Amino acid sequence: MIRASLLDDAGSATVWAALVSGVILAVGLVGVDLASGVRARHVAESAADLSALAAAGHTVEGADTACRAARTVAGNTGAVLRSCRLDGWDALVEVEVDRAWTMLGRGPAGARARAGPVPVPAAGTG
Repeated sequence: MIRASLLDDAGSATVWAALVSGVILAVGLVGVDLASGVRARHVAESAADLSALAAAGHTVEGADTACRAARTVAGNTGAVLRSCRLDGWDALVEVEVDRAWTMLGRGPAGARARAGPVPVPAAGTG
């Protein structure tokens, strides 16, 4: 009698459903975590590009004014300007964006960008 009750599979569907639900939940959480990282990276790249362009537009006014413009644009896009410098007429910026949600405790997403005038080829060089 005891042996027959051990071989009975009544209730096994509940156990399988719970296991499948747990796997689906874990996969969903990992997906949300990855999506959060991808979103933060895209925001950081956009913020860096826009900040570099803003700084490049103010290079003739000096590094302080150019970097102030970059900081303003970075702040408006949800990023923090980590570094800003001018290299000749080029503006080089680095920004950082905090992730809105993370399961694994990873750090913020960062990006760098460079913007400046396009070199004009000399006459007759094709």
